[in-house]
Parts: sequence; C-alpha cells; structure tokens
Amino acid sequence: MVAVEGESAERLAERSEPSRSVGWPRLAPYLLAAAFAVVYATVSIARLHRSASMSWDVAIFEQAISGFAQLEAPIIDVKAAGYNLFGLHFSPALAVLAPFYRLFPSPVTLLVAQAVLLAISVAVIARAAIRHVGPVPGLAIGVAYGLSWGIQSGVDFDFHEVCLAMPFLALAGAAYLARDWPMVAVWAAPLLLVKEDMGLTIVALGGCLLLSGARRWGLWVGAGGLVGFVLATFVFIPAANPEGRSEFWQNYGSGGEPEAVVERVLSLPVELVDPSTKLETLLLLFAVSGFLALRSPFVLVALPTIGWRFLSDSEAYWSTGWHYSMTLMPIMFVALIDAIMRAREDRRPWLRAYASHAPAVVTAVALVLCLQFPFRDLVRPETYDADPQAAAAEQVMELIPDGASVETDLGLLTELAGEHTVYWLGNDNRSVTPDYVLVDGSLGVWTPAPPDAAEYAMQRHPGATYERIFFHDGYDLAALVP
Repeated sequence: MVAVEGESAERLAERSEPSRSVGWPRLAPYLLAAAFAVVYATVSIARLHRSASMSWDVAIFEQAISGFAQLEAPIIDVKAAGYNLFGLHFSPALAVLAPFYRLFPSPVTLLVAQAVLLAISVAVIARAAIRHVGPVPGLAIGVAYGLSWGIQSGVDFDFHEVCLAMPFLALAGAAYLARDWPMVAVWAAPLLLVKEDMGLTIVALGGCLLLSGARRWGLWVGAGGLVGFVLATFVFIPAANPEGRSEFWQNYGSGGEPEAVVERVLSLPVELVDPSTKLETLLLLFAVSGFLALRSPFVLVALPTIGWRFLSDSEAYWSTGWHYSMTLMPIMFVALIDAIMRAREDRRPWLRAYASHAPAVVTAVALVLCLQFPFRDLVRPETYDADPQAAAAEQVMELIPDGASVETDLGLLTELAGEHTVYWLGNDNRSVTPDYVLVDGSLGVWTPAPPDAAEYAMQRHPGATYERIFFHDGYDLAALVP
C-alpha cells in the first residue's frame, strides 16, 4: 500500500536537509554519470556498428531532427511520404538536438545524446540519494539506478524521444524529495514537450503533491498536465495527422471508440495481470526498489504509464523490452529514496531495519538482473564485431548519391536516413517513385526468397523502369532509369 499518512511537509523537509558533506560524496554522482554515459553509448553504438538496429525508430527520429536542423518541418518519410512527426507524437523537445545534429549529421549523434541525457539523470538521482540517505547508501542507489533494467532495455533499443524526459523526471523527483514544490512544477513543465502521454504523468505528479500536503501546487501541476495532454492529443496531433486523428486510441479496442476505451479502463484490475507478461513486468518494476517504493506517494506518478501500456492491445507495451519502461525508472528510485526517509521514523522496527538495508538490496537486484538484460553483452566479444556485410554496405551507399530518394527495408535504413529521403518497404509508397530500391536479403524476412530488386521495384511502382546496379553479400540495389 502507498503511504499517505499525514506527516507534514515541514517535518519531512527537516529530515531531508543535506549534511555538509565534503570530498568524494560531492564528486561521486558526476563520476558515476560519466562512467554510465560511456557504458550507454558503448551498448547502443556497438549495435549500430553491427547493423543490428531493432526497428525503424532511429531513422524516424533522425529524419525529424534533420528537419529541425534545416529549420523545416519534421517530416518522417520512413513512416509515410510527407508524414509530419507531430501527426504521430507531439515531441517538439527533439528540436534541442538539432544544433548538434547539424554539426554531426549521423545516427551516432542521437545515440550519444541519449547516453548523455540518461547520464544526467544518473547524476541527479545519485546526488539526491547521497543527500537524503547518506554517501555510501546513496552511491549504491545511484549505481542501482544506472544499471536498472528499464534503462538497459531503452539503451538497447537504439534511440527514442523519451530519453529527453529522463533528466526532467529526475529533477522533478529531486525537488519533491527536498519538498521544494515550485521547482517540482518548473522541472515537470518541459515534459509536456517530450511526448503527449507525459501530460498524464504530470497529472499524477499533481496528485502526489496533493497527498503530500502541497494542495495549491498539486492542483496547479495537475491542471497543467491535464490541459497539456488534452491539447497535444486532441488538438495538435490531429491537426498534423493526415487523417485528422490521433493514433493514440487505435490500440485500445474497437478502433479506439470512446466507449471501448472507457470499458477497458474499468477492467484495469484484470488488465494488470492478464496475460502473465504484465504481472512479470510489474514484479520487476517494483523489484528495482526492493518493493520499498510502494511506501511512498511518489510511486503514483508511475500509474499513467503503467495504465496506458497495460490497457493497450499492443503486446510490445506489456513486456520489459524496448524503451517503454525507461521513464518509470527515475520514478521508482525517487519513490525508493522517499520511502527510506519515511521508514526511518516508522514505528515498525522491521521496516526501519529493511529500509536501512534497502540500498544494498536494490544494488544486488540490479546486478542480478544484468544477467538477463543487455548489459550482459558488454563482456561478450561478438558485441564489438563489425557487420559482416560492412564492405558491401559501404559499396552500396557509395552508389546512392546524397539527396537521392531510397525505398528500402530495415537493413540500411538507419545508415541512409541522414543524407537521403528514405521510405520503408513495409509501407504503401505508391504516391512516390524513389530513385533507388534496396533489398537486404540477409534479413531473413523475405519468404520464400528475397525478390529481384529491379522486378520488385517495378511491381511496386507501375510505369517506372528500374535496373539492377549492385548485387553482392545479400544487398540488391536497383536504380530508376530516366
């Protein structure tokens, strides 16, 4: 059960006053963050080096940020020809990466930026933990957070815009721990520019402030989150969507009809545990805090994300994979720190004793889970192997001039997205006639066998003539004949 007892904000603030630490405790959060930045970048760049991207997301975000960098609309042709990013998700915060991408136009720029943003959140969580629970246990919590499975899965999933939320969630949480209500609001506000569902997270944050005694700030924060969510989901996204609607509702049964969504919400208790994949995700989610996060009102901030994921028809949302649990990690660890602070004055001796050992427990949990999650690959030599098709891939890309349009599968989608107009073969792209069509036969997705790229291109684009200009190591490239 979440603790909501009426302990005054003033008393909690008194307990959370920092000790005048000197020496390594002040420097440790930043050294820890630097170390994790290297680890995160290594994991994601090594995957790119192996040409092992798991989806089209890096290409989508690279196209969007490239648009921002050129002071143009964030058009993501990978999704559909001429498709505006804001018709899919409301994520104007991605524009902050545009200056860096303009200087270094490469998918590596996005991966390094993500690593840095995550590392900033590590520094914030570790600093808050050291401040409120002590140097050694605080550093242990910082290590456990940096190793948490939600972050590992997100890093392994290449790049996603939710990484921009991580520093702000951590900073809002740190302000909550310090009972600095105005700064909670300040750090929460930018979340509205990261992704539309963050508005619901802010609503829950407002509810957390209400339960913590900050009624005025709780109402303002909750109202701001609700207004932001409504505007993003029902105004901004439909205005940019070619069909005039938000795709947010499509995953909630019956085409997302309002009554179907309401019915699904009312069935939430069952939806939380059926199928069992959801129960496993919930258990692992609370395990990162040794289940002590349940002692803090701050854990309520995680409910909107858990809710929209588990109510969805999309099975990808239910599991521990991909990036969907990344934003839950700072919430769980802020709740953990808050719970330790509260447990120190609890009447139950067993809870006080457990809270004193919680930093060691969560560190042990994080280390054990590393055996199941992507960081285990850091000690495997094959992680750093080059793509066996690297030489052929380089030859292919040399044949496609910058600025040309290419229709292709996932093989070199990410590598081509930066300097070319790229369309995905999985979409219906009949409205365009690309300059090149590229098929990667090594992907194992073509059945019964990879098609001849030229013949396949002419089937997809009737009236156009293509000829094969490259065929080697699985790559089959056809060029449009003028």
